[in-house]
Amino acid sequence: MCGIVGYVGTKSATPILLEGLRRLEYRGYDSAGIAVLSGAGELQVKKATGKLHNLRTAVGTIEPEGSVGIGHTRWATHGRPSDDNAHPHTDCHGDITVVHNGIIENYAELRDELQAKGHTFRSETDTEILAHLLEDLLPTTASLAEAARLALQRVTGSYAIAVVSRAHPGHIVGARLNGPLIIGLGDGENFLASDIPAILKHTRSIIILEEGEVADVTPTSVTLTDLNGAAIARAPIQVDWDAEAAEKGGYPHFFVKEIHEQPQALRRALLGRVVERPDGLALRLEALDKLAATGALDKMRRAVLLGCGTSIHAALLAKYAMERWARLPVEVSIASEYRYADPIVGPDTLCIAVTQSGETADTLAATRLAREMGAPVVAVTNVVGSAITRVADAVLYLQAGPEISVTATKTFVTMTTVLYLAGLWLGRHSGQLVEVEERQMLAALQTLPGQMERVLETMTAAEGPDGAIGRVAARLAGCHSCMFIGRGPGFPLALEGALKLKEISYVHAEAYPAGELKHGPIALLDPTVPLIADATTGHTYEKVISNIQEVRARDAHVIAIATEGDGGIQRHADEVFYVPAAPEILAPILAIVPLQLISYHVALARGCNVDQPRNLAKSVTVE
Repeated sequence: MCGIVGYVGTKSATPILLEGLRRLEYRGYDSAGIAVLSGAGELQVKKATGKLHNLRTAVGTIEPEGSVGIGHTRWATHGRPSDDNAHPHTDCHGDITVVHNGIIENYAELRDELQAKGHTFRSETDTEILAHLLEDLLPTTASLAEAARLALQRVTGSYAIAVVSRAHPGHIVGARLNGPLIIGLGDGENFLASDIPAILKHTRSIIILEEGEVADVTPTSVTLTDLNGAAIARAPIQVDWDAEAAEKGGYPHFFVKEIHEQPQALRRALLGRVVERPDGLALRLEALDKLAATGALDKMRRAVLLGCGTSIHAALLAKYAMERWARLPVEVSIASEYRYADPIVGPDTLCIAVTQSGETADTLAATRLAREMGAPVVAVTNVVGSAITRVADAVLYLQAGPEISVTATKTFVTMTTVLYLAGLWLGRHSGQLVEVEERQMLAALQTLPGQMERVLETMTAAEGPDGAIGRVAARLAGCHSCMFIGRGPGFPLALEGALKLKEISYVHAEAYPAGELKHGPIALLDPTVPLIADATTGHTYEKVISNIQEVRARDAHVIAIATEGDGGIQRHADEVFYVPAAPEILAPILAIVPLQLISYHVALARGCNVDQPRNLAKSVTVE
């Protein structure tokens, strides 16, 4: 996913654009660029391949002057990373410039048509199509916004765009379809961005564009229409994020900062949902209560959880909980495969879409399919007003606060927690969950943030070259591969642990159900391939110990995550990291913390870019 920022006002646009791009660089870092319209009508474009500091170098000491501009940081889809393929893109005469997130699926057809008319293309990107379409349309239209509407009517695919034209100074036009875009409202100035952190320094008053909408933004006004030109009225929302929450706050990386923010993120996820009443703790999920009151769940006989990446691991954990508490058959499906599998879905299927950004293209497409086939939809997301919230019948927000590092940490634990709360609600709704177990689980969930703080304190004490984390990181940093195992809820935990290690340290890692070792994967184990095992207390604990013994017999180095008080595990593992005791289904929320921190220190030892892993972006908004 790429990043967009725009400014129109009275101040110098270049510093605002560069600062906004800095806050958005986690969304893409193959290249970056800005376009600034000067008071004299000159359109100045600067762009560079690679990280944002390359663009700063290209801008140099003589910054483009002007109070209107757009900027972009790119994660490549069409066209390799290069200066030519970097955004913004211009038309033939340099009068119009465009930045774009998404994919124009019919770009080849449009490119052939425009070339036949004499247009010259300078890049390999699909985005440049838009600049040339606008060049054709602008002379015959009354405004830049009208030209943009007509151009976008010819486009098939997904987009969030920002456009500036020499012929219409003082205007930025933005539009979205399956890509995030927001407007920030200021005093005599307005902003445009693909994500809130880019403009949070300047304003907390935000208008969120919805699908198929176009915004004409000037220093003093914002005009919204649909693609046909029909006017739209929408009140802004007020963002209550702490501006410092989008900064590192003294930590060397956002990734480790956000690991340490997890206890507070958990508290926010539970806030207002686990409530104290005179007769004890109670669960309150008003969004689901309202959905049930409509009758949408009357025919529910099964559930399907959709997601990608980390979201799938949270969904797999939720499957254990929902099936136990609600006795409801639960399918977990990778969203990118779901709509190509001819799924069996209808009014009897509750669809729960899990996406931290709310903009994941595959999850949106799969969810829309389920909705079209009559399924009631619940969205679990972190971003208010994101695309998934407009597809859903009910929304459960993570309340995790902004997550800047590309690799998910606090959104994993809050997704899992919110899904557990949904599982408890479904258990009560179905009449399958007894009240005493519901209250026990709510009490245990309330305890998790404090327990997680203890884990973080213990793990911090184990850092350094002589500590357990230092020893493990040094070993794994020199390995070409690592294996993770777990049973029951420990298996999705293993999947998430392996994903973290792969994402930020580039060490190949695979996760398996522990019982599957003998069915092939054990052939990989030797002294050079370590194994990380979830050995927390549970009904399969003895089985996991047996699997670890099989591994030790092959001379593989074993690292275990275990429950406090389990001294016996020391006989079976070379290194042990302990977490406090918790109900088996909840234990992964604590056990993920050591795995996150191990991955972090391995990445440091290997000299990797922790917050911006190669080839990855925070939100995957194209298929």
